[in-house]
Amino acid sequence: MPAAILARRPASSIRDVVAIMTAIDAALPASDGLKWFNHLYLSVTLEVRKAVGAADTFRDPAFLSRLDVVFANLYFDAAAAGDRAPEAAAPAWRPLFEARTTPGLLPIQHALAGMNAHINRDLPQALVGTFQTLGGSPDDAGPRHDDYERVNGILEEVEGRVKAELATGIVAAIDMAAGRADDVVAMWSVAAARDAAWTHAQVLWALGDAPALGHAFFDRLDRLTGFAGRGLLAPRLAAP
Repeated sequence: MPAAILARRPASSIRDVVAIMTAIDAALPASDGLKWFNHLYLSVTLEVRKAVGAADTFRDPAFLSRLDVVFANLYFDAAAAGDRAPEAAAPAWRPLFEARTTPGLLPIQHALAGMNAHINRDLPQALVGTFQTLGGSPDDAGPRHDDYERVNGILEEVEGRVKAELATGIVAAIDMAAGRADDVVAMWSVAAARDAAWTHAQVLWALGDAPALGHAFFDRLDRLTGFAGRGLLAPRLAAP
């Protein structure tokens, strides 16, 4: 990936986020697994941008806009590290960067492995950072949590559309009938992952006065997410 693209980070707006993701999409070949996660993420971001711009979709659009930017910058940081060397990426991201050009893997596997890393590892961190900047806390009640859950519908619709796109043509020939790609998809639920991310953000928030314990918790979360990523990228799921 051209280093100049990621040198444009950090993004400061959703418009910047879309521009960087669009450049990544254009730069990566179809044989690069990172392209398929970026493609899914770009599709999601475009829909979230549209919803945030609507007058009556969310009660606190400024919160979601800020969260979107903080969250995306964590992906760009991961991409910069992993593009240098897979081992330089955080444990959650390492499986995706190690398997970027592994033969026999499906695009949907790369897309979901990226979502696994980004939502399970990065989203709790992004939530905490956003609340620290804007004030408030990650409580279960209130307009911000309601807006956060409302995003699930957008994500599931886009994810379903992109999954269908990635599960056609050559992927179908690899054999949807064998159930392999379906097995991969069944391992992933975006709503469940985002619910868990909110809870993990609450834990990190509560551990703010115990930074050593908070660091240990996040380190375990990072490594467990990487373990799940290796399962999503298992070659046996991609071929009969």
